[in-house]
Amino acid sequence: MNLRRDVFQAIADPTRRTILLLVAAQSMTAGAIAANFDTARPTVSKHLQILMECELLVQEQNGREIYYHLNPNKMKEIAEFIEPFRKMWDDRFNKLETIMKKYKSK
Repeated sequence: MNLRRDVFQAIADPTRRTILLLVAAQSMTAGAIAANFDTARPTVSKHLQILMECELLVQEQNGREIYYHLNPNKMKEIAEFIEPFRKMWDDRFNKLETIMKKYKSK
């Protein structure tokens, strides 16, 4: 059975979020990524497969090594989805700050 995952299912897992943080700093091989976890390498490979299915990571072959790096276009999609929520909470916190300043000055 072939399940279709979306990016939000992919980033829901803390291990996959950590993988994204690791490869955000630099492209890495599966082995280098797996060295950062106390889990079996096949487990990390499964996480990489899910991130690839959701197009959050892309592969680049360099000789015999395969390097993983972020797909900035897909990350931008996530950021665009989250932006209205961030703005809403910024507005709410700004209103709260204004109320607290008024309250504090009394």
